[in-house]
Amino acid sequence: MGSENESTTTTATAAATVEAAAEVAAGEGVVSTAGEVPAYPVAPGYRLNVRSGPGTKYPIVRVLTLGAWVQIYCQTPGEWVSGPYGTSNIWDNIAPGQFVADAYVKTGSDGYVARRCG
Repeated sequence: MGSENESTTTTATAAATVEAAAEVAAGEGVVSTAGEVPAYPVAPGYRLNVRSGPGTKYPIVRVLTLGAWVQIYCQTPGEWVSGPYGTSNIWDNIAPGQFVADAYVKTGSDGYVARRCG
């Protein structure tokens, strides 16, 4: 069984997540709780291809579902891609060996929002 401290921490984390979700509903577009990597929404209506590297010539490793959110661990330059959020050569690393084109992710910026990969 969990201790009272664990329960309080879980409750606080849940409250922070709910608060962050409210910010997104208000138009902020980013969900993050203390110590976590921020999550960003994929453009509405898109099932985004996840690739093994920063370009469309890399193999597709999976496809994100409609309404997906991604955590961006780092970003790297790659192939230029046009999407609903502009044209960019920034690719977001969302998991080891998994990249998505930043032009399809609502980061609220035309530049880097995470550290550079490598």
